[in-house]
Amino acid sequence: MGHGPRAPGGGPPPPPPPHAETLVTALASPWAYIATAQAYDNEMRERIALHRWRRGEGWSTIDAPLDLAEALEASPDGQPVLVDCLTLWLTNHMLADHDVDAACRRLADVLSRPRGPWFVVTNEVGQGIVPDNALARRFRDDAGRLNQRVAAVADTVLLMVAGLPLKVK
Repeated sequence: MGHGPRAPGGGPPPPPPPHAETLVTALASPWAYIATAQAYDNEMRERIALHRWRRGEGWSTIDAPLDLAEALEASPDGQPVLVDCLTLWLTNHMLADHDVDAACRRLADVLSRPRGPWFVVTNEVGQGIVPDNALARRFRDDAGRLNQRVAAVADTVLLMVAGLPLKVK
């Protein structure tokens, strides 16, 4: 496989997706974990702490709830990077009332020029019913457009179903 980003996506497995971590740790360390989650409550703080503990040695964590493109550009050449996850990153931009389309275009541009093996986790949110409110519909639509942009520049796209990877691209 080339150095282009891979996009394991699908329904939310127990975070962070174990398959994505397995893909990254098959490569030589050190590995970078770019986290987009923000801890607004105790439950989320506990999840984040558990993720960090479970990853263990060999990982560096970069918190990038909004500046994901910049974090990727700053990653050392050749370093395996796991981004978890695009849908949280999108949510952060939406809640901050940022120009989501511009942020997504910028991110896709950076992802099209990988500096090493990059693995990008996202969630496929458009397979269910149409949401009952405008914000949820906007999120579903924006997430779909973001996933399409990332998939277009990715070397490989995997869809996780029941914990199993299905190769889409």
